[in-house]
Amino acid sequence: MKLFDRRLLRHATAARVYIGTTTAAGVVLTALVVAQALLIAHVISPVIAGEAGFADVRSLILALGAVLATRVAVLIGQERFAHRAATRVIAELRGSVLAHAVAQGPRWLDPARSAEVVTLATRGLDDLGPYFVRYLPQVLLAAILSPVTLAVVFSIDLTSGLILLLALPLIPLFMWLVGRLTESHTEQRLAMMERLGGQVLDLLAGLATLKALGREHGPGGRVRVLADAYNATTLGALRIAFLSGAILEFIASISVALVAVVVGMRLVHGDLDLTTGLAAIMLAPEVLQPLRQVAAHFHASANGRAAATAAFEVLDRPAPTPGDLPAPPLARSSIELRDVGVRAPGRALLAPAHLDAVIEPGEITVVVGPTGAGKSTTALLLLALLRPDEGRVLLHHDGTETDLADVEPASLHRQVAWVPQRPAIVPGTVAENVAGAVTPAVERAAALAGFDAAALPAGWDTRVGHGGVGLSVGQRQRLALTRALVSDAPFVLLDEPTAHLDAATEATVIAAIRELHRQGRTVVVIAHRPAVIGVATRVVEVAAREVAVP
Repeated sequence: MKLFDRRLLRHATAARVYIGTTTAAGVVLTALVVAQALLIAHVISPVIAGEAGFADVRSLILALGAVLATRVAVLIGQERFAHRAATRVIAELRGSVLAHAVAQGPRWLDPARSAEVVTLATRGLDDLGPYFVRYLPQVLLAAILSPVTLAVVFSIDLTSGLILLLALPLIPLFMWLVGRLTESHTEQRLAMMERLGGQVLDLLAGLATLKALGREHGPGGRVRVLADAYNATTLGALRIAFLSGAILEFIASISVALVAVVVGMRLVHGDLDLTTGLAAIMLAPEVLQPLRQVAAHFHASANGRAAATAAFEVLDRPAPTPGDLPAPPLARSSIELRDVGVRAPGRALLAPAHLDAVIEPGEITVVVGPTGAGKSTTALLLLALLRPDEGRVLLHHDGTETDLADVEPASLHRQVAWVPQRPAIVPGTVAENVAGAVTPAVERAAALAGFDAAALPAGWDTRVGHGGVGLSVGQRQRLALTRALVSDAPFVLLDEPTAHLDAATEATVIAAIRELHRQGRTVVVIAHRPAVIGVATRVVEVAAREVAVP
């Protein structure tokens, strides 16, 4: 990432106001810094030379006090605004990254990449705070304050201006050299943090299984190795930061000292008046100070800039353009899959291939086929979470034909109840994951789905973790089925609802499917067990086919 990446303005609108406000603050601070130095020189010089007393410079002192108070107020205001703007920009980027990642579809957002996106959107983008609060204001200030103060020094003393002009390029030069060395460390640190985050998320997700198998301590060594590597990378970047800071401080101190020595020698020989000499000495540090601050905060912001670059890699990835047509009522619409084919990721395979099927409203349609033929992919097509590489998915309603790719996803999803193989269960109580409140309708739905809340430690108030931690696989499936029964969605999609159940519980689920059909809903079931296939009013068979590598 550059000193400032213009993509921030495109993806985070709060950054535009922040840049404008910070630039205006930089202009005001520049004027105040120059005024402060000149006022101090004009106050001190005549008093030391005996040409004026306190009464003579009282107005200048009052003006100096006003300048100092204004400078403090501007700095406080700028700092406060920077913190708020950084929070808004990070929130906007976080939302954009998550929305864009979801828009890529489930094929792109596989478990490994989803862990990287989670780490990036949480801990990674938080590192943008130092970039906005500390680094970026100093970059803008350096672009304004350094040239202006250098021009003022040139206007009052040519010799001091030439010394600073020769010293000024040394700081950016060493910043560039150190930055090249730091870049690899920051990228390595972010990659290590993403790997560590992914390992920890995977460990937490599978902790119950590992505990059951007595292997909960197994991944600890790997996580410890990653954590040690992350610490070593972070400490390496800090060592470079301290070393580069010392080098840049040394260059700046030598440059200011050289101006002071030359001014002192010229004052002794009478080649320079005291007012000009004092002004030159006080302005010399201000010429170099912004660049010194940029260097000082460069490393603090490097992690944030690396995270922003990773965020832009996600945001700059083309995503399918969602449709904008409202979905027709699915209760009275049929869905046609016309010669549909989807390429399997990483394989020369269409799964499904040349699928022709019609899902009529109010029927139980069971999708069957061998493992890997594309049954779950067909479910993603019906949910508009995936678009076919070949063929079309069409909605037929009242004689009109609408391509599913042109339909607004939200209007479609509001009419669908989906029970995937791994149901989405959020942290909270069991009741909150169904309908919030336990009503007689919820109790009836739970009974139909075979979900026994009374068997849980605290009944409906039992708290579960992310993904349903605290419930067995079968309980999670039956909880999701209860949620589908409670909803009023006219279209219900069940992906292998009996995959983890015994025969007795399977019969309960089949009874729930029949109940959904009795209520007049359209039910699509992905299944391979004969008992589930037996309740179908329509069976759709999918198959895969090898194709040439594109």
